Amino acid sequence: MIEDFVKATLAEDVGRGDLYALVESSTPASAKIIAKSEGVVAGRKYIDVLAKLEAFEIEWLKSDGEEFVKGDIIAKIKGSSHTLLRCERTLLNMLLHASSIATLTSKYVKLIKPYGTKLLDTRKTRPMLRNFEKYATRTGGAVNHRMGLDDCLMLKDTHLKTIKNLKEYINTAREKIPFTSKIEVEAESFEMAKEAMNAGADIVMCDNMTPEEMKEVVAYKKEHFPSILLEASGNISLETIESYAKTGIDAISSGSLIHQANWIDISMKMD
Repeated sequence: MIEDFVKATLAEDVGRGDLYALVESSTPASAKIIAKSEGVVAGRKYIDVLAKLEAFEIEWLKSDGEEFVKGDIIAKIKGSSHTLLRCERTLLNMLLHASSIATLTSKYVKLIKPYGTKLLDTRKTRPMLRNFEKYATRTGGAVNHRMGLDDCLMLKDTHLKTIKNLKEYINTAREKIPFTSKIEVEAESFEMAKEAMNAGADIVMCDNMTPEEMKEVVAYKKEHFPSILLEASGNISLETIESYAKTGIDAISSGSLIHQANWIDISMKMD
């Protein structure tokens, strides 16, 4: 799957062929991947595949998940000039995209780590980039939420509009979905969270609640349903995430890890 993705990414950029190669003969070349801002490395898993496919050497000086600062050399590469120049943008795009997500994710993780709260990503990913972007959040220290509709039954507000009796629905679902699949129910209020717990949910997502409301849900859960997991979600930012972690919630999910990640600055310089 990674190989197919890398091939398609390179083909998108190269098109029918690099016009530079029609003009200039290929010669042995080397280059450095240099950080022009600070961040967290992600993308190595994919770039190693690119190097293998295109037969160039890469020496990593920074590993996935490792922090870097402006001026650091992240990697050194060697190969034919045609190959390095043809692969430059594909390599940098994968490195920049993944590292930018990992960098922002790491900032969130550091804020809530002291409280033992897990940081989760979401399905708010760019089309056809889910595996790649979730790999990037994982590299930054997050835990992947479900990859798709097939690995957890999650009942959001839109689903709940179609369900007349939640407890009956969950009982029926237990007979039809895989034994290992969990059931998660979204709740926008303390009362809805109580209903979800009493209906048999494995996980309750507390959506758009305040930290004060979350504390009430956590207290009820600990007294009546200690095995149920609680997840907070909905417009949680770097400025507010710590206040949610302090409530005793099990996990916090945020789509902003991906869709709010601003690209950091990394470039390739030929020797």
